[in-house]
Amino acid sequence: MDDTDHQKLRQAIARAMTDLIPAMEDRIEDTDWIPKDVLVPALREVNAFGLLLPERYGGSGLTVSQYLPILADLSRIHGGLRGFVHAHNSSAHVFEMLAGEEQKDALLPLVATGHASFGMGITEPDHGTGADIGTRCLRDGENYRIDGQKWLTTNSDWVSHFIVFAKTDPAAGARGVSAVLVERDRPGLTIAPLPGTLGTRGLQHGHLTFDDVVVPVTNRLGEEGQGLGLIEHGMEVSRVFVAASSLGTAEEALALSVARANERVTFGKPIGTRQAVQRYLAEMATDVYALRAMLEDAAAKLDAGLRIPIEASACKLFGSEAVCRVTDRALLVFGGIGFTRKYPIERMLRDARANVVEEGPPTIQQFVIARNLLDGATLRGPSIFEPTHL
Repeated sequence: MDDTDHQKLRQAIARAMTDLIPAMEDRIEDTDWIPKDVLVPALREVNAFGLLLPERYGGSGLTVSQYLPILADLSRIHGGLRGFVHAHNSSAHVFEMLAGEEQKDALLPLVATGHASFGMGITEPDHGTGADIGTRCLRDGENYRIDGQKWLTTNSDWVSHFIVFAKTDPAAGARGVSAVLVERDRPGLTIAPLPGTLGTRGLQHGHLTFDDVVVPVTNRLGEEGQGLGLIEHGMEVSRVFVAASSLGTAEEALALSVARANERVTFGKPIGTRQAVQRYLAEMATDVYALRAMLEDAAAKLDAGLRIPIEASACKLFGSEAVCRVTDRALLVFGGIGFTRKYPIERMLRDARANVVEEGPPTIQQFVIARNLLDGATLRGPSIFEPTHL
């Protein structure tokens, strides 16, 4: 998509969601529910369901560099909205990366219009992600039989299919994990809601239980044993997406804080004239600027077709820490009134915390960065600071 069409698409999505969500914010926060009968048609109207999908499937075919600003815009409006759109487009991107041509032809045109969607079945209540996955998907002739549990599956109340990572060869450890597509109406699959969350209210997360769920072998995505590598590859991109979400929330918190510092008057002067408040604003702006630069570099590398395990985890790690610092300081700028729902600061502070645990907590990001460095990986790719080898 060229720059002009991209800007029109970005503006249309931002305008439609700005008109829709803020008027419903109190109801969303009180009920922990975004009405899909209102949200889904509005997102369809502005073509927000196929942002990363190729145009041949009805998508917009955005590059990562084009998608990240839209994700940041949604984060400025509401964390639950961002989560809903992100989960759909991110999982669609994963499916498009894993699926065969027949699977893509059958489902992606529906996904691009929001008439089908995917939920990611990765995290488990009693096992870790990766080689420790406990869900089993054992071959039985031309079928698989699936037993196990997944939870924290976003949009579980709405999606039509689940991309489930399970062990097709339990004895093979990490090499025995595969990806299988499971329709939500398969017998033996139960979907229970999890309790409400601290932030990103209105976004639903489910607890999936598989009790001898039978799916045909043709539902497998990719080859047997490729699942762990697919998780790692998919998470690289998704971690950059989460960092862009952190950026949007941080940018909005900074903008609101600057406005408050100019408007709020005590002892006859705006509070922005005081050095303490100026320090808060300067620290916030520095975090925002640094995160923008990191994301631009990571997006350029992804668009160039590079794998970026270090950069992706660094973006996710720094972004989650930065948005927490920025929203903390925004509360300090607003003072006690910021702790109430008169302003969106208290919600943004809560929404920011989702980014800390989404796609792995800080310790996981640190592990990925260090492991890749020790294995010989470097920070390379499109950059004016590319090392010169003399």
